[in-house]
Amino acid sequence: MEQLILQNVSCVYDNTIVSLDDISFSVPCGECVCIAGANGSGKSTLLQVIAGCVKPSSGTITIDGKPQKFDGKRHTSGIVFQEPADQLFMPSVWEDVAFGVMKNGMDCETAKSLAINELELLEAAGLAERAPYKLSGGERQRAALASVLIMKPDILLLDEPTASLDPRARKNLISLLKKIPRTKIIATHDLDMALDAADRVIFLHKGRIAADSAVPGLLFDEAFLQNNGLELPLGAVNMFSCKV
Repeated sequence: MEQLILQNVSCVYDNTIVSLDDISFSVPCGECVCIAGANGSGKSTLLQVIAGCVKPSSGTITIDGKPQKFDGKRHTSGIVFQEPADQLFMPSVWEDVAFGVMKNGMDCETAKSLAINELELLEAAGLAERAPYKLSGGERQRAALASVLIMKPDILLLDEPTASLDPRARKNLISLLKKIPRTKIIATHDLDMALDAADRVIFLHKGRIAADSAVPGLLFDEAFLQNNGLELPLGAVNMFSCKV
């Protein structure tokens, strides 16, 4: 059964600016899909449409057989934004992680215990009492991720999760994501992340799907990538160099 289905989804702003143009694809339960494309290709808009934060101009989205609601609430999906600091606003990390479940009526003690448990699963329990503004980029990513996972989303959406991370934090994040047993959709122009973490890559170019490829597939096609504003992942360059 396909967990997520998009059919002919388009987003047009001010009646002239096309952000997404006739997007159709499906994602089965448990698959990790990277949405790859250059800046301005429509990746972030696509994630927000799937999350129900942005209503498309046309087309339909169904999740687990039910039409997506566009009321600003994330009913069956959870999104980690490109800048995780945008999701962290409470005095301590545990309060940020627990915010959603407490808003839904959970008592403080239970919510704190649950928040710390989520942080432990992400190897970040030591962050619980710290102030979010004092965290490193990688620590903020884990805190934001925990604040989404505590809500038990069926689909996890991540927007450029490695964009501000150093190499070690990037490696650690990819390792953690691979351990999370959920359907994952990751918007990125980090094609090495796609190579390391994804089952499949959907390439966007100027708001349209340029290709839908299993990994590694087109990640090793330099001409295709350049035509779509992307570069070969370092993993592919190193592989080709070893064969010379």
